[in-house]
Amino acid sequence: MSPEILTILMFLSLMVSITLGHPLAVTLAGVATLFGLIDNGFNFPALIDLFVNNSWGIFQSYILVAIPLFIFMAQILDRSKVSEGLFDALYIVLGGLKGGLGMAVIVVSTVFAATTGIVGASVVAMGLMAGPALLRRGYDKGLAAGIICSSGTLGILIPPSIMLVVYGGLTGMKETSVGNLFAAAIVPGLMLSIFYLGYVAIRCTLKPGDGPPIPASDRTATTAQKISMTMKSFVPPFALILTVMGTILAGVATPTEAAALGCIGAMILAMFNKKFNREVMAQACDSTIRTTSMIMLLFVGGKLFSVVFLSMGGGDVVADLLLGMDVHEYVVLGIMMAVVFLMGMFIDWAAILLVVVPIFTPIAMDLGFDPLWFAMLICVNLQTSFLTPPFGYSLFYFKGVAPPEFTMGDIYKGILPFVLIQVIGLGLLITFPAIITWLPGVFFGN
Repeated sequence: MSPEILTILMFLSLMVSITLGHPLAVTLAGVATLFGLIDNGFNFPALIDLFVNNSWGIFQSYILVAIPLFIFMAQILDRSKVSEGLFDALYIVLGGLKGGLGMAVIVVSTVFAATTGIVGASVVAMGLMAGPALLRRGYDKGLAAGIICSSGTLGILIPPSIMLVVYGGLTGMKETSVGNLFAAAIVPGLMLSIFYLGYVAIRCTLKPGDGPPIPASDRTATTAQKISMTMKSFVPPFALILTVMGTILAGVATPTEAAALGCIGAMILAMFNKKFNREVMAQACDSTIRTTSMIMLLFVGGKLFSVVFLSMGGGDVVADLLLGMDVHEYVVLGIMMAVVFLMGMFIDWAAILLVVVPIFTPIAMDLGFDPLWFAMLICVNLQTSFLTPPFGYSLFYFKGVAPPEFTMGDIYKGILPFVLIQVIGLGLLITFPAIITWLPGVFFGN
C-alpha cells in the first residue's frame, strides 16, 4: 500500500476513533499498532522493538520531571486559596469602574496563570468565585462567561505552562528548550491579557449595562486600605512567580529545579494562608499522580503514533504536499495554523502537539521559519482549543461550576469575541515576530 493511502487512512482512523469517544492515549497507540503492522508486513516483534526503543527515551527525559512538579505546585496553590484573597482585594479596588469587576477577574486569572499553568484549575476557581459575583452585579451573562473562560485559558500559555514543558520535551531542540519557550511566551500571554482588559473596558463603556460598576456602598475602603489589601494579596504570588521564572530566565536553575522551588514556595504560601495540612497534601498528591499519569500515557501514545507515521513515510507525504505547493511560504504557514485550529475544535491540546509537532516542525524549518517563533504560534493557536465548540474544555469546566442561570447558549455566545481576539493576537505574532523573539534574546542571546 502506498504511503499516500496509508497516511490518509491513518488520519481518518484517528479522527473516527476520537469521535467515537475512545481515550486519546489508547486511540493513538491503537492506531499506531494497526498501521505499524500493516506497514511492516505484520512483523509484530519488529514493531515491539520500535515501540520500546522510542518509549524508553520519553522516560529518560530529565525535563519531563518538571511536569509532576508544576502540577503539584498548581494543586497546592489551588487549595491554598491564594486567588481568593487577590480577587477580594481587586473586587474593591476596580469594582467602581465600568466593567471593573470583569477586569478584576482577568487580572486575577493572569496572576493565577503565572503561578499554576493549568487551565482547569483557573477556570473552575474563577467560575466558583466570580461567576455568582458577576451575575449578582448585573453583568451580561455572555460577557461574564467569556471573561472567565478566556482569561482562564491564559494558564496554558503564560509560564510556567505544562504545554510549553511538553513542547520542549517533544522537540529536544536548543532553540525550543523550555527556558526559551517560557521566555517567548511571556509577552504574547500578557498581550492577550491586555487585549481582554481593553475589550471589556471598551464594551462596558459603550454599553454600561453589560458590566455596571458595583455600588459605592460596597466599596467604602480608603485609598490606603485598598493599597494595603492589594499588596498583601499580590506580593506572595508575585514572589512565587519571581522564584520560578526568575531562576529560569537568570540561568540559575533548570525548569525542573525551578519547578521544585515552586513546590516549596507553594507550600509556604499555603502555610501562610493556614491551608496546609495532611488532607491538602493527600489531595494534591492524588491529583498530581492522576494528571501526570494521563499526560505520560498521552506522551507514549503520541510517540508511538508519530514514529509509525514517520516511518511509513507519512511525514514525507505531508511535507511534499505542503512544500510542493507553488505558493508563498506564509500561505503554507496559514494552512498549518488552520489545521491546528480545526483540530483544536475536536481534540485535546496534548494529542494535537504529539501529532503535529513531529510533522510540522521539519516543514517550518525547511521554509526557513524560526523554530521558536513557529513553536509559539502553535502554542498560542492551541489556546483557542479550550474555547472553540463543540469540545472547548474551558466551556465545560465553567458550566460544571457556574450558577444554573448560565446556559450553554450564553457561554457559546460569550466566548466568540474572545476567540476573535486570540486570532487577532495570532495574526500580530505572525506579522511582528519580535513580540516572540525579543525576550528570549534578552535573556539567552538567541
